Amino acid sequence: MLVLFDKDSASMVNSFLQYLSFEKRYSSHTVKNYASDLSQFQIYLSRQFQLDDINQTTTLMVRSWVLSLMDAGMQAKSVNRKLASLRSYFKFLLRREIISTDPTLKIRSLKVAKDLPSFANETEFTDFLDHLEFDTDFMSQQERVILELLYGTGIRLAELIGLKEKNINFPQQTLKVLGKRNKERVIPIGTSLLELLKNHIHEKSHAFRQDQNSYLIVNKDGGPSYPMMIYRIVKKYLNQLSSLDKKSPHALRHTFATHLLNKGADLNAVKELLGHSSLASTQVYTHNTLDKLKSVFDQAHPKA
Repeated sequence: MLVLFDKDSASMVNSFLQYLSFEKRYSSHTVKNYASDLSQFQIYLSRQFQLDDINQTTTLMVRSWVLSLMDAGMQAKSVNRKLASLRSYFKFLLRREIISTDPTLKIRSLKVAKDLPSFANETEFTDFLDHLEFDTDFMSQQERVILELLYGTGIRLAELIGLKEKNINFPQQTLKVLGKRNKERVIPIGTSLLELLKNHIHEKSHAFRQDQNSYLIVNKDGGPSYPMMIYRIVKKYLNQLSSLDKKSPHALRHTFATHLLNKGADLNAVKELLGHSSLASTQVYTHNTLDKLKSVFDQAHPKA
């Protein structure tokens, strides 16, 4: 809700949000986060500085807001995300010459301790997948498809939910995925996963009325799946794994990337498979392969 903005700034904020949606092609979820961050900041300006025009913000006001978020116990990562929303907005105003100086320019992001991605042990995980047993009903069999898809392709939760039958190219053994900022990428699919998907689509056509535009993963009524549904399914099975700290769909993405790198996959190739925009995002997984590299060094180097 942007009700606390005055008329002019409300109009500019709406223009900014439209810019994010239609020019930057951000997802509706991301745009809502930006809107929420700007609204929260405006509430702070109104209460703390009696200011209803966000476009008159000063550096002191931004710094004061950041300190208030920290005092409230907000994690540094969350504070930085909100600060990034302000930066984007004021850069937008600067480019359109609505303001002459950017009040966030001298504000530094907070230092964030980088957590290494949680991933499952390769031997334990592949054995775990091979010996999982599922009931014969459609929804139970779909749970296998969900696990195999997340691990076999490394796709994100949102990407899984958005998949449709037509995204699978069976002759070429590929999967077309719509990732962040509506960027498409094509991922190869292994033979066993391809057969699993083929059978899944066949069974789904008997369980529900479907066509090529139908969602690949569905809820119990045949409609599109949703995040909490996937989380519950994944957590139910990953709770059986001792080598995995976090039991989430994203942990399977981490596991996918780490296992590829452990097997010698090229870092740039893994970057493309994951749909990362920069190599830096993919390089975090190289930390997980350090033990593997040490093992190779110990076995191969004469002075090890």
